[in-house]
Amino acid sequence: MTAEIPLKPIGKEDIRKLESALLVMSLLDKEALEAMRDPSARVTWVDSLYTAAAAFARERAGVPASRIAEELGITEATVRRHLRGETKAGQLVAKAYERLAKEGFKLELPPELGGSADCGKQLEELRAKLEGVKKALSEMLSLTR
Repeated sequence: MTAEIPLKPIGKEDIRKLESALLVMSLLDKEALEAMRDPSARVTWVDSLYTAAAAFARERAGVPASRIAEELGITEATVRRHLRGETKAGQLVAKAYERLAKEGFKLELPPELGGSADCGKQLEELRAKLEGVKKALSEMLSLTR
């Protein structure tokens, strides 16, 4: 199932979809994961990425910076810093938006979170083992009949 993520949101639901996609994609970025290794920085990073993603999605919908600041409960200066890429969170969200525009919404878990280029190979190996077990079980059952 593929979710349709609007690059130019119209309305609150579209804004929510875009900000959610940007947040998830940004959280899974290698730079963000590296920065969040420190537990004391993790909450700050998640908050910053959410704020940047929310500001970015609203800006793409044509919402003025003053209203974005009001909706998010932050200063207009903070909104502008995120949107101009003057913050690391703003840079990561902008990079996520570019990937979203090019590739669509794809989630690939990094290796440190269990993602692997070998997942397909591992799945095939497990399927082959399962077929071997099924065959052995079937043979054993046929001998008892």
